Amino acid sequence: MGGANCKSFSPVCGAGPESSSTDMKPSSYSNEFVEEVVCKESSLGENEMQQFDIGEDGKVLIVKQDGKFYALGAKCTHYGARLVNGALGKGRVRCPWHGACFNLSTGDIEDYPGLDSIHSFKVTLENGNVKVRAKKSDLLNTKRVKPMRRTSPDNDETYVIIGGGPSGAVCAETIRQEGFEGRVVVICNENYLPYDRVKLSKQLHFEIEKAQLRTASFYDSYDIEMKLGVAAESVDCNEKSISLSNNETLRYDKVFIATGSRPIELEVEGHDLENVVVLRNTEHAKHALKLLLPENEIVILGGSFIGIEMAAYSSTKVGKVTVVMRDDVPYRNSFGFEVGERIKSLCESHGVIFLTKSSITKCIGKDGILTAVEINGEHVIKANLLLLGIGTVPNTDFLRGSGIAMNPNGTIIVDKFMKTNIEDVYAGGDIAYAPVYCNFNQPAAIGHYPLAHYHGKVAAMNMVDHIMPLRSVPFFWTMIYGKSFRYTGYGKHTSLQIEGSLEDLSFVVYYFDEQNRVIGMMSANKDPIVSLYAEWLANGKHLFKHDLEGDPLAWTRQKIE
Repeated sequence: MGGANCKSFSPVCGAGPESSSTDMKPSSYSNEFVEEVVCKESSLGENEMQQFDIGEDGKVLIVKQDGKFYALGAKCTHYGARLVNGALGKGRVRCPWHGACFNLSTGDIEDYPGLDSIHSFKVTLENGNVKVRAKKSDLLNTKRVKPMRRTSPDNDETYVIIGGGPSGAVCAETIRQEGFEGRVVVICNENYLPYDRVKLSKQLHFEIEKAQLRTASFYDSYDIEMKLGVAAESVDCNEKSISLSNNETLRYDKVFIATGSRPIELEVEGHDLENVVVLRNTEHAKHALKLLLPENEIVILGGSFIGIEMAAYSSTKVGKVTVVMRDDVPYRNSFGFEVGERIKSLCESHGVIFLTKSSITKCIGKDGILTAVEINGEHVIKANLLLLGIGTVPNTDFLRGSGIAMNPNGTIIVDKFMKTNIEDVYAGGDIAYAPVYCNFNQPAAIGHYPLAHYHGKVAAMNMVDHIMPLRSVPFFWTMIYGKSFRYTGYGKHTSLQIEGSLEDLSFVVYYFDEQNRVIGMMSANKDPIVSLYAEWLANGKHLFKHDLEGDPLAWTRQKIE
């Protein structure tokens, strides 16, 4: 049966029509539980999944794999995507939107983004029927937090996490989930608890309290100390101590460093004028949002993902949006010229102006406030706001002289267990130069939101001696004018193959290396095909160009073994 979960794979379908259990007679009910027949055994073929009703308002995902039936929560815990429309891998299901993965047996989250697992329910087979028993509360609340420990007076060890992003947040939780009862301290440079940072460029108007991954009471409940508004200034690996910006010295037994990256600043005359803005934290977002007024004109420097997302977001709110970029199309290196050109034309159809093969040579202002920018040293355009999206650099300057091995660009060299060259020192997230499993474990530093989560999980497992090697498969997405573009894989492509219609924004792109191996795949309006290929890569499988001859979707109907 179809590897993507359908008997006849369609990139935009789920596992067939959603089914109802209204014709199935409930076996038993109680105030706490519901137990009823949701479908026939014959309703599902091998390696297939479908969503069914249960109880009054509940939904349950039923999966049949290797002859066994599983019952799980029906929605991804990240943004609520229906998992029935996702990709069925070996022993797990992957979300179609952003690539989070959940174990079929336990519902535990195995890949990210998001922090929570889903519920798994008891399945009984009787007389050809599939019966599911579930707590009513678990059907209403689709998210599940794995059991976690607290501090014990019998454990005097201290694990420190430097960095309050997703990598640090996942690491802290996983350490507690895996039974560590010592002290856990998270050093957060910002004044906020870890939050969904990707929203900074996708929706400036988000509320930080709603974007936070966990509440303060959650961390308090599990004795996870959050030091907000505090930065690490140096690490002494010999003394196992960290000097903090609040003049505190913190000793550690093990430390995980995940300090992320910071935006590259523009180094031209006038770069320090008010309203020249980078998007890295909530204060930047709030400042930029105040300037998105109909009478204003904004300029965005850089054809990066942040730059194009901001152009799309802003174009309906201001008088004029101009993107200044060095290349001729956005995303050329990631998606290729053809896709970049189509995204550029999409933005242009909404009024965005592109100045390609260009750069900003001067920022011009009045009374310390930006009013215009100079392009290529030749002409001047009005600018009430300049947003910078020209890249990032690792936040690792404080580690110079620590003995921790780093590349010249500041990324930290780690092995497949997220260990550095120093005993008991781990690193992850944007700053980690780590093996990439789907690229034959060749190391790279990749600034992806889901991957940062995963690094935190792997580091935590190894910190508590529950040995777990890194098996990373990069997965990222961008949304432009309501159109989602998804990508999985890693490596520099030498050629590509497009299936579908660029014009209609309904297509799949296969990216090949010199051996004609598919090292990456992206799609628009073809879910869950990218999630399915991510599962292939996670299982050590690759497509080759010859596999796509005749029927380029034939591979989607193969079961992942």
